[in-house]
Amino acid sequence: MLFRRVVPPTEVIRPQGGGRRRAGDREALAAIIFVVTSGCTWRQLPPVFGPAWQTVYRRFAQWSRDRVWARLYRVILDELGVRDELDWSRCAIDSVSLRAAKGPLTGPNPTDRGKLGSKIHLITDRNGLPLSLGISGANMHDSQSLEPLVRGIPPIHSRRGPRRRRPEKLHADKGYDYDYLRRWLRKRGIRHRISRKDIESSKRLGRHRWVVERNVSWLAGCRRLHRRYERKAEHFLAFIGIAATLIGYRRLNTLLTV
Repeated sequence: MLFRRVVPPTEVIRPQGGGRRRAGDREALAAIIFVVTSGCTWRQLPPVFGPAWQTVYRRFAQWSRDRVWARLYRVILDELGVRDELDWSRCAIDSVSLRAAKGPLTGPNPTDRGKLGSKIHLITDRNGLPLSLGISGANMHDSQSLEPLVRGIPPIHSRRGPRRRRPEKLHADKGYDYDYLRRWLRKRGIRHRISRKDIESSKRLGRHRWVVERNVSWLAGCRRLHRRYERKAEHFLAFIGIAATLIGYRRLNTLLTV
């Protein structure tokens, strides 16, 4: 199981003996995935999963602090890269805003009457698989996320040659139309295709950017991401990482069952 590669050993032996048996990692993982996909609160977690919701939440918080979800998705990307399922020829960048109840990395959304919100930023490969993810306040301009997202692409295994972490070409809409971003990409050997304001129509670029918009709809399939309820930014980022892991795992599972 891929999850066993990244989950830290947390078995606790009580020196005095007694106590309840610790809930298994498999049961806790299934309960966390149910919360992400169904959108229910921790208190609404059905008892069919076994562990109490307090136990599941504590396990989720611990794994989020240990960056288990980021390492798990890194394993998924490596498995896809070894099978030559990642297409680095045309990557795309975009963001999506959603309302937030509270917490850091939130801000007034200029497209939603100034209501409090957060943004999800992502880069996908040509097949629409997310390579890098990030969050910010809804009032952060998209252009400020390009450099951190490109740097955040992890070195991923490939079928031939060394690990890879740079796309050949990056597509972006008019929100990233700044000369300093073009220069920054050129210095790193990344060709760019950024739509120019008041010159080009976004529809032409949409021929290649639709994959990242499709990925946004895939993320929305996890109902917990329809609105941010988490006060801690690391917990919200963990939910996004779990959603991306499910997207990559479905693709990997399709390859293994063919």
